[in-house]
Amino acid sequence: MNLSRITDAIDHWTERRARGIARGSSRRGWLKAFGGALVGGAVLPLLPVARAQAASGVPAATGVPEEGDPESCGYWRYCAIDGFLCSCCGGSENACPPGTEMSPITWIGTCRNPADGKSYVISYNDCCGRTGCGQCLCNRNEGDLPMYVPPKNNDINWCLGTQTAVYHCSTAIIIAQGMD
Repeated sequence: MNLSRITDAIDHWTERRARGIARGSSRRGWLKAFGGALVGGAVLPLLPVARAQAASGVPAATGVPEEGDPESCGYWRYCAIDGFLCSCCGGSENACPPGTEMSPITWIGTCRNPADGKSYVISYNDCCGRTGCGQCLCNRNEGDLPMYVPPKNNDINWCLGTQTAVYHCSTAIIIAQGMD
């Protein structure tokens, strides 16, 4: 078979497929689907931002019994954390160290507190603005989902919406009691 016959066959097949698609669809239908995807796609990234902004500045849940060492990777709040622990870097499990800024964008996890046996929703906020702390690296992936589910993925640099995207450490803030 020579090359010109092959290219003619490919051209003929492509033309038939394109004409079939054109017969089965309309410009208005295509524009409607494209517009819906565009608007829907623009709204999706706002969901974790809105949740993070609602949670930012909220103090740790009061009355939650604590057990364990906040400077240890085995601390119960760190079940889905990935990064340097702010409690080892001049901050705490709830607050960023001085000279850093808490990111308003967050990932979340649900951790069981061994002190009371209840589950709590934890907001993991990165503290940004200084180079990586380099102390108490902790990488626990309980409940971590792939990158196409950003609010449940801990592998993303969450230093977005801050003055700088330079990562320093991560906090673990209790935002709600889970549904037990």
